[in-house]
Formats: sequence, C-alpha cells, structure tokens
Amino acid sequence: MLSEDELLACRMKETHLRNKDKKGRLSLLLARSGSHENVSPEKKPPAKPNHIAPDMALRWGDSFEELLSHSDGVEVFTRFLRTQFSEENIEFWLACEDFKTTESATKLQSKAKQIHAIFIDKEAPKEINIDHSTKAAIDKNILKPTRSCFDVAQNKIYSLMKRDCYPRFLTSDIYLTLTKRAGPPTMTRRRSRSFVFNERPEGTAAWS
Repeated sequence: MLSEDELLACRMKETHLRNKDKKGRLSLLLARSGSHENVSPEKKPPAKPNHIAPDMALRWGDSFEELLSHSDGVEVFTRFLRTQFSEENIEFWLACEDFKTTESATKLQSKAKQIHAIFIDKEAPKEINIDHSTKAAIDKNILKPTRSCFDVAQNKIYSLMKRDCYPRFLTSDIYLTLTKRAGPPTMTRRRSRSFVFNERPEGTAAWS
C-alpha cells in the first residue's frame, strides 16, 4: 500500500507530465525522492548526470534563480541536499510550485492536506524548518485553501536555500566535478614538474 508521501509524488508527476514548461520536468524529482530514513548509498539515484556540459553547470553559479530555472540544475541541487540530509527543502518548494498550478478546487484541498501532512505537521516525515506563526497560519488557511496558502512558508524556505544551501552547493564536490574546476590538484602538479626541471640542469639528486 502506498504511503501518503508516495501518493503525493505520483499525483504530482501525473500533473506535471501534462505541462511542457520547466515545472513539468522538475516534478519528476518528487517521484524519485525518498524520506531521510531511506537515504543510503544503495538507494540513491545514479551518481552523476554525465550529459551536463561544464558550460551549463557554470551558468548555475551566476545565481540561485539561474540554477532553479534548469531541470538538471534542480536535480543536481537536490542530490547535493540529500548529502546534507535537507532535501525536504527543495521537495517542499517543488510541491508548492505544483500546488500553485492546480485549478480544481477539490484537488487543491486534497493537495493542501497532503503537503501539510508531509512537510508542515509536527509529526510530518519531512518537516521543514519554519517558525510557529507561519505554521499556525497554514493550519488555518488549509481549511479553505487557496493557491497562495503556502506562499509565506515557500518564500522562507527559498530564502534559506539561497542564503545557506546554495553557497555550500557551489563549493561542493558534486558541483565542482560538473564544472571541472579542480584547481588545487592542477597547481600541485605544476609545482612538482617545476622542481624536476629546476634540478636536472644542476645534476643533483632528486628530492626524496
């Protein structure tokens, strides 16, 4: 039997596949995401999206907005957040993006309850870090949900990711590998060659 988390992921995937914009592509991440308890080396998705060109990855360093405007960027950023055990932030942001495209009042209420159960409730399996007043406002708003009832919380999580997670992402091995900016190892090799060239003309023994 599918959990509420899995049901939400499936429904979001079905909704997004009908769209041709970036949100349709980003929602696929929700279907692949798992809870903290399920994060393990054996259960993670394939390690490296090798199709990403270094020039494209470098563009993600221009701004957080640029990173999130690319489905590959969101996927790589999500993979980084999993290593930090904070993937619930991007998953909540994506869920809110999907929620705001929902037109049916019935589906809006259903999705609002699911998002609340997964990310907001005190017993939520992927509880996000927001203040008590914001939570209280959501608790009240989802009784008669509108497409903006999660906006305050979504903006807070967006700011948190931009301020804290994004800078760390830009210095992570995951990102630097994609951009092929392996600076320190290259400098070390050049110094090593320099020692050899300087010593040979003098006929001295190599350094040990």
